[in-house]
Amino acid sequence: MPDIDFAPARSTSAAPATSAENSLLLVDDDRAFSTRLARVMEGRGFSVRVADSVAEGIAAIEADAPAYAVIDMRLQDGSGLDVIARLKERRPEARGVILTGYGNIATAVTAVKLGAYDYLAKPADADEIQAALKAEPGERALPPENPMSADRVRWEHIQRVYELCGRNVSETARRLAMHRRTLQRILAKRAPR
Repeated sequence: MPDIDFAPARSTSAAPATSAENSLLLVDDDRAFSTRLARVMEGRGFSVRVADSVAEGIAAIEADAPAYAVIDMRLQDGSGLDVIARLKERRPEARGVILTGYGNIATAVTAVKLGAYDYLAKPADADEIQAALKAEPGERALPPENPMSADRVRWEHIQRVYELCGRNVSETARRLAMHRRTLQRILAKRAPR
C-alpha cells in the first residue's frame, strides 16, 4: 500500500466516534496493517477505532456501532463473519467490508449473506477500501490496476494449504492431490508476480 504510513492509531479503548456519519471500525490482527490503514482513513475524514480480535470488535460494536467497518476474515480468536453479523444486528444500515488473503467464492457469498457490503482480497489499498465503503448501491467496482496473476493465485493457495497443514509437505501434497516432489519444487521457488 503505497500511501499508508506507520503512525500509531487509536485503540478500541478510546471514546466512541464523535461523528456517527463517518465512524469506522477496523478489525484486523495485523497491527502494522491496521495502524497504517487507520492513519490514512483518519486523514480522509473518518473517525477510526481499531480492534484486533473478534471479541474486541464485537465489544466496540456493542459500545457504539459504527457507520463503516473493515474486517479481516481470519482473526486469532475466530472469524470476521461473526463481527459483520453483529454489526448488521446492531446497525442494519452500516457498511462492512470483509478483507481476506484467502478469498474464495463460498466465503464471499457467506460474507454478503451476513451483511457485508463488499469483499476485498488482500493486499487492498486505502483507495480500494474507501471506494468499497462509499460505493452507491448497484455501483460496480473498477477492476484492479494490478491484479494477481493466475500463477500467483495458485501459489498463494498452495502456501495457504501448506501453512494449514502445519508445513507438512506430505499432507499438503495429499490434500492438493499432487505429487510430493512437484509440491517440493513449487515450494522451493519464489512467488510468481
